Amino acid sequence: MTEIAPEKETKEPALFLIHLLTASGAPIALIALLAGARGAWGEMFAWLGLALFVDGIDGPLARKYRIAERLPRWSGASLDFVIDYATYVFLPAFALSASGMLPQPWNWICGGLVVFTGALYFADNGMKTPDGSFKGFPAGWNMVVFGLMALSPSVTFTISFVLLCCVLTFLPIRFVHPVRVKRWRPLTLLVTLIWFGAAAMAIVDGMALTGLAASILTAASFYLFLVSAAQQLLERYF
Repeated sequence: MTEIAPEKETKEPALFLIHLLTASGAPIALIALLAGARGAWGEMFAWLGLALFVDGIDGPLARKYRIAERLPRWSGASLDFVIDYATYVFLPAFALSASGMLPQPWNWICGGLVVFTGALYFADNGMKTPDGSFKGFPAGWNMVVFGLMALSPSVTFTISFVLLCCVLTFLPIRFVHPVRVKRWRPLTLLVTLIWFGAAAMAIVDGMALTGLAASILTAASFYLFLVSAAQQLLERYF
């Protein structure tokens, strides 16, 4: 009688829990959408923050347990892309379009460009660079739209920044992945934690930051936005 390998019999079904963890981002996205539909933008971004946390732990778990090899029927990458597009692109575009941040027709134009360029970026097989960075703006609209809403810059700045990010989607400029990029990683992780701390303050304060907290969120945002491009310049010219 042929024996079933103990590892395959007992451990692999349990590995499906990692896919369930990834898929939990879908109901989280739905709850976030319902919050945004009633104008509770802080609550919506709190749920998107939870989705971001889930996205940050499921990938390392999948790689650690080699889930792609051991459960080949289920594509974790495809599942991850579906959830990420909803939480990183579509829902932030909804907030940008429906929150009153922009007047008509700019809310439709900018929201449409966000979902359009984001869809193309998620189809780009060359989005990752050897050092773990992203090539082109990585459709991180959840953080961008959150920052614009919390800091309330002028309409002109908001439109210009959204258009800039859409253009940067297709340019060979690197953007940081806070965990995977080893260069300056301790500093980048610290700044990321500071950004999330300031973001939590913004949510508690009704999506309105002023004073020192606003300055901290602004500085952390620009660091995360520019750090890999700065590293790219240093590698090229120094």
